[in-house]
Amino acid sequence: MAKTRTRGPGRTYSRVVPGVSGRVLVVDDNKVIRQLIKVNLELEGFEVVTANDGAECLDIVHRVCPDAITLDVVMPRLDGFGAAAQLRADPRTRDVPVAIVSACTQQEVEAGIAAGVDAFLAKPFEPTELVRVVRRLIERKDRADRSDRGDRSDRSDGRKGTPAGRGRGGPLQ
Repeated sequence: MAKTRTRGPGRTYSRVVPGVSGRVLVVDDNKVIRQLIKVNLELEGFEVVTANDGAECLDIVHRVCPDAITLDVVMPRLDGFGAAAQLRADPRTRDVPVAIVSACTQQEVEAGIAAGVDAFLAKPFEPTELVRVVRRLIERKDRADRSDRGDRSDRSDGRKGTPAGRGRGGPLQ
């Protein structure tokens, strides 16, 4: 039976799912979008933790140790670009893959690349595309982690840090 627990005062949720394929921190100030992303990822076997904005993301990221993070851009207190830049500046989180889930205008893509974002997914998005982007980011991180440990069975594709999925339906690189 799955279990729901509340973390801290910020009403951040995590559901433990058997056979989990990774933990994702979903950050969006819109409760409906946050829930939509959460449900779609959980249906695919991901454990999902949520945060309401970039500041809450930074408050909980070290406790939840996510395998990937999705960030909205426009949020109160700290926007997605600010959160991404701070995640990249912190040695403990600089290698956690980050995907922007937003309108993904050219300006947002450029600002996201400058902040160190790994992938972009345009709203409105197809749930299957969301799952594909998150899965690819986690797989890329797993390959890089194995490579860092000296595991030669699966080498990184050499494109670490290359933005994946530019906009809706955009190819992952």
